[in-house]
Amino acid sequence: MKRKIQPTPDTMKKWIQTFVPDKDLFFLPEKNLAIFKEYLSNVLVVPHEEFKNHSTYKQVQLANSYEYWNLSKEVKYVLVTPPGWVNQLPVEKKIELFRIQVEVNRGLIHPISDFSVDTSYIGNNVVEVNGEKYLVLHKAMWEELSYGYKEELITDIAQQWEEWTCYDVPTQTPSNLIKFANTFPSTAGSNCLSATIFAITGQEWIIHEWVHPQTFLQSLENEDYHMISSEAIRAGDVLTWENTGGIIQHASYCIDDLFFFNKRGQTFFNAWSIVHFDDLKEDWGHYHMKSFRKHS
Repeated sequence: MKRKIQPTPDTMKKWIQTFVPDKDLFFLPEKNLAIFKEYLSNVLVVPHEEFKNHSTYKQVQLANSYEYWNLSKEVKYVLVTPPGWVNQLPVEKKIELFRIQVEVNRGLIHPISDFSVDTSYIGNNVVEVNGEKYLVLHKAMWEELSYGYKEELITDIAQQWEEWTCYDVPTQTPSNLIKFANTFPSTAGSNCLSATIFAITGQEWIIHEWVHPQTFLQSLENEDYHMISSEAIRAGDVLTWENTGGIIQHASYCIDDLFFFNKRGQTFFNAWSIVHFDDLKEDWGHYHMKSFRKHS
């Protein structure tokens, strides 16, 4: 039976502190830069190609908050602005900037319909695009909100990423996993690959890393895991799901025949959770599954 889980108060506090970054980023297609030309004296205008290769802006939390992977290919410039800059724009320019951000799929923008809380009193940070109203989050407005209101907003946002459900920890769960099973990280970056490597090595520091596919495969080799074919899945096995290009999209660690230690994504909204094999099939079944087993 599935049950709900919740982040601890301390974890929630850390989410609230870091979810809306100190730097406000606004993304512009080339045709839109001139609209804001007279307001750029207190702004860095970074060409998008340079932005993508800039170590400062590759930080995991920035990438997760602004959802770089969803950005339109039309983006050519990034405005890096101090908190409050956007509030100094004339109202019509602020609305236009927000509208553009919706159109280019900037993160930290959410349909009003996603929220269970009343957003009317922060309406000057709402923009309507194609008949839908969106709340645009930025640092200055975030700092003005009460802690309780932030907690309500971030809870609604988080559950757009993942329903906070899990299964009870199986009795045969390895001891190193019990501390983390059905809990949330307080920082961004940990992903399914690092969670799986931690499960097979017991090295706790690894669970907080953002591991990439080739590093993951090297770790499997180092731990003497090898691909198996038709054998039934058993405790200690690792499952991966690959796209058509052979790139791993997900991995999970088998606790027993049915339940797995799993992390669904790299945000701190994604729990280290106990999931059923059916959940994995539902989420990743459209990819090619492979099984790996440690040689005894």
